[in-house]
Amino acid sequence: MMTKEKPGENSAAANDNLSLNSFIHKNGGKEVVVVQGLGFVGAVMSLVVAAENRYAVIGVDLPERKEVIDELNNGDFPIQCTDQKVYEYFDKVKEQGNFLATSDCHSYALADVIIVDINLDVAKQAGADKTLNSYNVDLSGFRQAIKSIAERCKEDVLLIVETTVPPGTCQKVVRPIFEVEYQKRGLPFTFKIGHSYERVMPGPGYVDSITNFYRVYSGIDKASANDTEKFLKTIISTDQFPLTRLGGTNASEMSKVLENSFRAMNIAFIQEWTEYAEAADVNLFEVIDAIRIRPTHKNIMRPGLGVGGYCLTKDPLLASWSSQNLFEGNALYQSEKAVKINDQMPLHTFEVVSGVFQKKDLSSISFLILGISYLPNVGDTRYSPVELLYDKLQEKGADIELHDPFTDQWREKNLFLSSWEEINGKSYDAIIIGTPHDYYLEGHLSNLLTNSEPLVVFDPHGSLSERLMIENNQHKYKIIGRGDV
Repeated sequence: MMTKEKPGENSAAANDNLSLNSFIHKNGGKEVVVVQGLGFVGAVMSLVVAAENRYAVIGVDLPERKEVIDELNNGDFPIQCTDQKVYEYFDKVKEQGNFLATSDCHSYALADVIIVDINLDVAKQAGADKTLNSYNVDLSGFRQAIKSIAERCKEDVLLIVETTVPPGTCQKVVRPIFEVEYQKRGLPFTFKIGHSYERVMPGPGYVDSITNFYRVYSGIDKASANDTEKFLKTIISTDQFPLTRLGGTNASEMSKVLENSFRAMNIAFIQEWTEYAEAADVNLFEVIDAIRIRPTHKNIMRPGLGVGGYCLTKDPLLASWSSQNLFEGNALYQSEKAVKINDQMPLHTFEVVSGVFQKKDLSSISFLILGISYLPNVGDTRYSPVELLYDKLQEKGADIELHDPFTDQWREKNLFLSSWEEINGKSYDAIIIGTPHDYYLEGHLSNLLTNSEPLVVFDPHGSLSERLMIENNQHKYKIIGRGDV
């Protein structure tokens, strides 16, 4: 039975192939690198690889991400950040003409190297108290993405998985898919599969977190590891930041989720001390600074609103899921508990806010939340801890206005944000520092407070300077982790 094609489908595919063929012809003689996924990691990874003009780089994303694809091809980088290197690299790549974004899966057939940078989410189910009850890791989308590569790629392709995956994925998921598809195609098993997880930080050091940072890598066999090392050395300053090879992909996959689980547990650990310090009228920040003098305790965490972003909110769960489902072991109970604690952290700030206004109905209070991204100085709103705080305030009927200098919309909430011009000069009962962007701390917040009627400022991050509070002492301040204020 023949499948009926949608109107224009043939012409669209033909145009994509023409575009790809023209691009390859224009960059004749260069090795072709395809980056699967053009999100916060894949978009910048594409630029870093393309900056080495020895490569022709094709970024592939889903058809529904056409807006991002078009922006990249039209010379507009789709992610706002404070790292000027991103825009310098983008300008360089545009001038070289060796980068193309597309949704055409035929790209995989042209690639010498394919880098996998797609999302792998964890579905969480929370109870009425917002506590994590259960979770599920669905690999179906990831499997389909790998299958689309294995169906089309060159027989001697090098596949490098950068996506954070449950340990065991390369050996127990990726490799079997390649073996099945190669067998269907009548090809020998000459593919090579490497794993080298990203440590991308989309802030001031966005590019350097790829090019000038330590990398861990491995392969499903020695040949795969060797080729992965050879490729990484062309894009990373390995003379200053040597590569670390581990014994296999299970080890390198575990390395990523272990380092993030450690950080998540460190954050969860400090939450109960935050509440303890507030009850004891103690400035926990100065206590932590005193402890950090010890070299062995430098990375003890500080109080905050909560944990957000794409890694710490799920990586401990990927590890626990892997232990139970890929290796028939036990759950990683402490790692799971850290996620549960961190997911609830914003509730403490909400309780503090409610306590300050306990004699008033929150529906009569106007709030301005400054910053909604999960990380300072970027516009990434995925899994932002601000979301739970916003939801709780909204449940109480509070009047809430939102601003973030790095984005004009909150896609996860389908909300558009106010501009600085719109909020400047307005009257509010309270300001909450949702994300401590430098934009606020380097003058904009001080100017806003100077021109505001008395209000309450809530700082869940301990980001406000003593000088700012003294100069604007007509306001009241409540800082999470500081029982002395």
